[in-house]
Order: sequence, then structure tokens, then C-alpha cells
Amino acid sequence: MFGNLDLNEMMKKLQESMAEADNKTYTAKSGGGLVEATVNGKFEVVDIKIDDSLLEDKESLQILLMSAINDAIKMAVEDKKNQAMNMFGGLNLGNN
Repeated sequence: MFGNLDLNEMMKKLQESMAEADNKTYTAKSGGGLVEATVNGKFEVVDIKIDDSLLEDKESLQILLMSAINDAIKMAVEDKKNQAMNMFGGLNLGNN
């Protein structure tokens, strides 16, 4: 049914894979690199870099921060989806 993997081995590999994914980081830039946001696989913001030139322009700073953070989160979500697809993609789960 699951090839050479039994269910316990498969669950262990899945847990290891998810723990690894939680520790990965994803960085996105906005405003041509004026703002850079980094999130981890748990979708937590772990770093933000802001160019000094934006410190006087609150509105632009807010827009660029939102954009960079949203892009970094999208990257993390897509990577987790791809990992799940790779993990389960080769399995025949009864769908013929």
C-alpha cells in the first residue's frame, strides 16, 4: 500500500520534514530592496531591514513593509505546499 514505508516510518519522516520546514527562512524585498522581511516556516516574522531613507516617509514605509511581509509569507506557504505534495505525491491513497 505505501511501498517500503510502513505508517510509523512515514509519520516519522513527515514530522522530520515539517520540523525542518519550520526552521527554514524566506526573505522578500520591496521598494527595490529598501525593505526586506524574513519569515520562518511557522510564518513568524524573524527579521526586518529598512533603508534609512524611508524613516521620514511613514506611508511609504508601511506599504513597503506590508508588501515584503506578505510576499515572504506567500513564499513560505508555497514551499510548505510543495513539500506536502512531494511527500504524498507518490502515494496511491485509494484514488483511482
